[in-house]
Amino acid sequence: MASTKNTDSRPHSRVEPLNEPDNVLPGLSIDNLIFGLDHGQLEIMLVKHDVGPGKGRWALPGGWIKREENLRDAASRLLEELTGVRDLFLEQLKTFGRVDRFPNERVVTIAYYALVSAEDYTLVAGRNTSDASWFNVHDLPELIYDHSEIVSYGINFLRHQVCHKPIGFNLLPEKFTLLQLQELYEAILDVKLDKPNFRRKMMKMNLLAPCNEKQKGVPHRAANLYRFDSEAYERLTDKGFSFEF
Repeated sequence: MASTKNTDSRPHSRVEPLNEPDNVLPGLSIDNLIFGLDHGQLEIMLVKHDVGPGKGRWALPGGWIKREENLRDAASRLLEELTGVRDLFLEQLKTFGRVDRFPNERVVTIAYYALVSAEDYTLVAGRNTSDASWFNVHDLPELIYDHSEIVSYGINFLRHQVCHKPIGFNLLPEKFTLLQLQELYEAILDVKLDKPNFRRKMMKMNLLAPCNEKQKGVPHRAANLYRFDSEAYERLTDKGFSFEF
């Protein structure tokens, strides 16, 4: 089911629709695959089209590229136009160009992705959309075109990355427990991890520094707090690591 973080009435910027043939690149589009973590669940940002061949159906937020735009700028603009979300660091995922992916026309799309904390973003349905919402990856509606293929590829890519790069660590508070770190991995990998084994592997990476503090104000036994060693974090960001389960 969709989360309750849905459209609201707050004002947001609108950009003129890209319906002028001489203003966009023909046959080339962008689609944004935005993953969101929300209380240990992995979600995906979707919009419902209000016009065109996909009217009334859910899709990844995307659209056409203006002739004068850089690709990442176009991805950011489209995301803000359609959902109200801005200032995300978007990375290029893959180009999808199956001949029959778009009805009655050859359209190649460039997919961008990001991983954010879903609870930090209230979505606002924007240009040519009637709704915008977060959906759990296990309960997605039927998507237009080849967007299910893009989502599937993106999930597999994200799961590979989290085992080789410190992906998603920025979603944790500055001081965190080992359980919070484990829940981050479990949400992305969609597995239940063995607690002692997980903690042993994490500590071997020399990535965590003890804060010599415990949780406060919790109804259970307070756990030790850790932070990321900044030098180790930068090293792993640059060189990667292998963290297989």
